[in-house]
Amino acid sequence: MECSWKVLALLVFASLGIQYTAIKSLSMTAMSPCRDVTIKKRCQHLKGSLCEDVNPQSRTQILVFAASRSGSSFLGQLFNQNSDVVYLFEPLYHVQHMFSKAKSTIDRRSLLGAYRDLLRNLFECDFYLLENYMNPTPKDHVVPFIFRRGASNALCSPPVCEHLERVEESLCSKKCKRVNLTLASITCRTHKHMAIKTIRIPEIKYLRTLLEDPRLNLKIIHLVRDPRAVLFSRIYTFVDQYRAYQIWNSSGRKPHNLDLSFIQNICTDYSNSVETAFSKPSWLRGKYMLVRYEDLARDPVRKANEIYNFVGLEWKENLTAWIEENTNAVVPSNVNKYTTNRNSSKTTDNWRLRLNFNIVKSVQELCRTTLSQLGYQVVDSIPQLRNLSQSLIEPRVFLPFL
Repeated sequence: MECSWKVLALLVFASLGIQYTAIKSLSMTAMSPCRDVTIKKRCQHLKGSLCEDVNPQSRTQILVFAASRSGSSFLGQLFNQNSDVVYLFEPLYHVQHMFSKAKSTIDRRSLLGAYRDLLRNLFECDFYLLENYMNPTPKDHVVPFIFRRGASNALCSPPVCEHLERVEESLCSKKCKRVNLTLASITCRTHKHMAIKTIRIPEIKYLRTLLEDPRLNLKIIHLVRDPRAVLFSRIYTFVDQYRAYQIWNSSGRKPHNLDLSFIQNICTDYSNSVETAFSKPSWLRGKYMLVRYEDLARDPVRKANEIYNFVGLEWKENLTAWIEENTNAVVPSNVNKYTTNRNSSKTTDNWRLRLNFNIVKSVQELCRTTLSQLGYQVVDSIPQLRNLSQSLIEPRVFLPFL
C-alpha cells in the first residue's frame, strides 16, 4: 500500500477545531510505517553516512523550556553550535498558528496535547506530523517553510539544504525556502542528540508524559529570567503589541484599564514550575535543571559547561569562541530581535536604567513570591533601582535534581 499523507492531513485539518484526539490517533496508527518506508526509499538515493542512523537508544533529547524574551534563543544556540546536535527553533509555532486559525474554539488541554504529540514525534526524528499544521496540504513531504529554520545549522546543511557556501540564517532563508521533511528526518537520525526550544508550554507539569516516556531520554533546561527584565524586553521588542506599556513607561502614568494579567501569568507559571521541581517528584529525577538567565549571561562559558555536563554532551572546541564572540558584541539599535549577538554583561541590567519605577513596583506587587523563589531582590526607591553597583541578583546555586 502506498504511503500517502494527503488523506491523513485532510482528516486532521477537518477535525482540528474539534478534537485533538483525532490528530493523536491518526498519527499513532499511520505515521510510523509510512515514515520508515518513505525514509528508506529516499535513503537509496543518498550516499554513505547520510543514512547511517545513530542508535536511538543513545540519543539524548533536550528541551529548552522558557518564556518569551528570557534569553532562550541564546541558550538554544549553545546546542545548535554543537555538530552532534540537531536543533529546532520553536516548532510549536506551527501548532499554535494552525489552531489560532481554526473556526471552532480550542481549549487549552487540546492545544497542550497537540504540543506534546508534536514534540514526541520530533524527538523521535519524525518530522511528518508537521504536515498536519501546514495549509495547503504539502505534496511529497515538501513544506513551504519551517519557522525560523535558518536558526538550525542542521536544516541549513546537506542534504536538507544544498545551496549554501556557508551556514548563515539569512542566506538559508533566501536560498532554501522549502523543506523536504524526509530529508530533515534523515538528517535528524544521523545526529547523536536533538534540542528543541519552546516558549509555548506554560508549566513543567504539562511535560510529565514526555519525561516518563521510555522511548525518550529527555532533559529539561528550565530557563528563567527576572520578570521585570522580561517585561522590559517585550516592551521594546514587540512595539505594536505593547504600545500602552510604552506610554506608561514614558509618562509614569498607567493607562486606564491596562490588563496586567499576562505579567501575573508569567510569574504564576514560573512559580508553579519551580514549586513542582523543588518538590523533587520521581519523574523529574535526573531530567531537570533550573538556569537563571542572569547567571548564564554573567559567566556564559562556565554556565554553559555546567549545562553540557548535566545533559551529557561533549564540549566542542568551537563553543568557547562562539560564546565569547556572541556575548561581548557592540550591537546596533536596529538589531534583529532574535539575534544572539549581545553584550551579555550589560543586557542583564538594562531594564534598571530604562524601566519606569511605577512599572517596576507594579510587577513586584504581582510577582513578589516568584522574585523571592528565584533570588531576585525587590527595590523600594528610584535610587536603589538605578544603582547598578548594587546587584539585585542573589548568589543562589540551583543544583540539578539527580
